[in-house]
Amino acid sequence: MPVTKQQALDYHFGARPGKIEVKPTKPCRTQRDLSLAYTPGVAEPCLEIQKNPHAAFNYTARGNLVAVVSNGTAVLGLGDIGALAGKPVMEGKAVLFKRFADVDVFDIELNTHDPDEIIKVCQLLEPTFGGINLEDIKAPECFYVEEMLRRTMRIPVFHDDQHGTAIISGAALLNALEVVGKDIASIRVVFSGAGASGIACAEHYVRLGVRRDNILLCDTKGVVYKGREDGMNRHKERFAQETRLRTLSEAMKGADVFVGCSVKGAVTPEMVRSMASNAIVFAMANPDPEITYEEARASRSDVLVATGRSDYPNQVNNVLGFPFIFRGALDVRATSINEEMKLAATHALAALAKEDVPDSVCRAYGVENLRFGPEYLIPKPFDPRVLVWESCAVALAAMKTGVAQEPVDIDAYREQLERRLGKVHEISRMMIHKAQFKPKHVVFPEGENEKILRAAHALLEENIAVPILLGDPAVVNGKAAGLGLDLAQARIMDPAKSAEREDYVQELFRLRQRRGVTLREARKLMRDRNYFASMMVHMGDADALVAGVCACGKDCTKSRVVTPWSCATAICIFWPTPVSISTPARKTWSKSRSVPRRLPGVSELSRASPCCHSPASGALCTRRATKCEGRLSCCTRPIPPSWWMAK
Repeated sequence: MPVTKQQALDYHFGARPGKIEVKPTKPCRTQRDLSLAYTPGVAEPCLEIQKNPHAAFNYTARGNLVAVVSNGTAVLGLGDIGALAGKPVMEGKAVLFKRFADVDVFDIELNTHDPDEIIKVCQLLEPTFGGINLEDIKAPECFYVEEMLRRTMRIPVFHDDQHGTAIISGAALLNALEVVGKDIASIRVVFSGAGASGIACAEHYVRLGVRRDNILLCDTKGVVYKGREDGMNRHKERFAQETRLRTLSEAMKGADVFVGCSVKGAVTPEMVRSMASNAIVFAMANPDPEITYEEARASRSDVLVATGRSDYPNQVNNVLGFPFIFRGALDVRATSINEEMKLAATHALAALAKEDVPDSVCRAYGVENLRFGPEYLIPKPFDPRVLVWESCAVALAAMKTGVAQEPVDIDAYREQLERRLGKVHEISRMMIHKAQFKPKHVVFPEGENEKILRAAHALLEENIAVPILLGDPAVVNGKAAGLGLDLAQARIMDPAKSAEREDYVQELFRLRQRRGVTLREARKLMRDRNYFASMMVHMGDADALVAGVCACGKDCTKSRVVTPWSCATAICIFWPTPVSISTPARKTWSKSRSVPRRLPGVSELSRASPCCHSPASGALCTRRATKCEGRLSCCTRPIPPSWWMAK
């Protein structure tokens, strides 16, 4: 949904204008706290840092603090609007750093067009920050600024406009080529735009495997060719080719890939139609691409399209890069962000896109599912797995290339990143570890459901449990193949053909013959997969049962063979009340009160049960009485689970 001008202004306005603030991480509520936070207590860490400058990472926020530095000369698609006018963008950058990677940011807007002044300021600020993110500085000055800072500073320096776009689009390129079945060494690539993003993307693609002589660079003057003098610089000269082509339209004929880092409307449908078969179009100009998604798709049926917009598939968004790259670099105290670290980020994103996408991510984007293919080439920004995958890859590359001052154990680091995602993820990870110690067999009655298949795949991937899927093996395997899931290690059982079926029928008959269940009815009931799954747990053929994805809780518990209160084995059942791991406890309790008080099967364990007002008294009530030895009826309260477990 497009954002209106007034909505954007209202978002930034308010009782507290802007988008960021500073919050203390230590308490400062008492005189003692004040003495520790400032004088005299603050002198102690100062002296420690004086003796060992590296101790600043232990006693200050420097290790998690990045400067976003800009002079406002190339702000988004707005051009040179000045340092002050660019401040909302820099604050927005700070929000993204914090939201996606828990990195703190000070935005620094410099009112200067002199690149040497920018360099000097950043050098003087090195003791304050753990890293420098250069932002919205126009080309070619941005190349000079970054080059000088990387050469003279001992902290990571990263120009996001250059390398962010290159890293994300590089991941999309690798996966797009896999989808269309083309070799990266043989493709011909045309760039529209020879500024910071365009040249950085071209260099990154060369490192990924594209041949330099297969790249044609175009700017406002046309094709960059050898011998051209107008509008040239040493950065463009690296891509000057011996060619007779002079315009973008001519260059795109027969090209395999188009990469747009220029302006709206630079490409026409005719240009797209002139490209090679299975063309790849990355129209990344913001906010309006070189050619719209609709126009590109309408021009030919075999084109793969990516843009910089969030309202179309395959958004090439820099937020998939800079927060996680800095997270990995800061956590190993890297002295720089080198080319190996950038390549590691690209390959991590490309690999993650091929993994099964969690339902939570699909819900966040309002779609049923996301699957690797023409319309899903790179992960979504709100996929929480990006933090772990990309930051770990960057940190590992930093350690391998020798720029990490504090190497980490990568498995322990992965756990640390999981904790940054919040308490919910931390608790989830703790439970997963316990499950991995001794994986249990979990039976899923709805084994043909796609959500269950994805869940089973996740259980196998992380070695959490051995899933038992009830359903037609042909249907299950067919759906799994369609989803790209490997369920070779899962047990798939068709209850109608199971060798254990008759044993389950006889046991169900034995259990329920005093309740009016005949042998014939037991056989009929065993056709229900919920009954079959319950009997598997009862007979010890499974350790747990999970059901309720496509059925209500009444259907899942109607088997009355096992219940959470009558069996010592752990059984998970999705009740009628929707409860997710992110649901607050008080909401879960208030919802659970709407569940029928008497669980199917539980009331039949005994015709009479102890009064829950005085369980020690042994007084019996039929749970229909209005009074119980002068007390209020216990019918208003469920029987305590502990009583049934004791029985």
